[in-house]
Amino acid sequence: MFVIVGVLLISFLFITGFSRPSCSPLSIEKMPSLEEISAKEAYEIIQKNKNNSNFVIIDVRTPEEYESGHIENAINIDFYSDNFKDELKKLDKNKNYLVYCRSGNRSGSSLEIMEELGFKEAYHISGGISEWKSEGFPIVVD
Repeated sequence: MFVIVGVLLISFLFITGFSRPSCSPLSIEKMPSLEEISAKEAYEIIQKNKNNSNFVIIDVRTPEEYESGHIENAINIDFYSDNFKDELKKLDKNKNYLVYCRSGNRSGSSLEIMEELGFKEAYHISGGISEWKSEGFPIVVD
């Protein structure tokens, strides 16, 4: 009896090819992309998205830091403000975001908050605007 069951089971596995049920690409939701990138990668992303209204750059430094020099077209949302999370909640979670701060600490934490809030695609510059400047990329001074 056990031999017959074993033979049937093995036969079934060979016939089905040991495969798991396949999923159609349409049935798989796009996984969120929230990651750390270099200043060089950020520059390339910015260049590719110059005319993309769904691409937003966020500077999470203080207003004073922002005014001393920021990436062109960046909006300022102060990480240290009491309503930082509320300001992030107002943003369209389906847009693509590039977040940065001075050295990468605040923007890294911001990315975690954005993930918690359900943002689909966001990147942060691991070395912040300090790495951006050291690579020689342009900044705007207000």
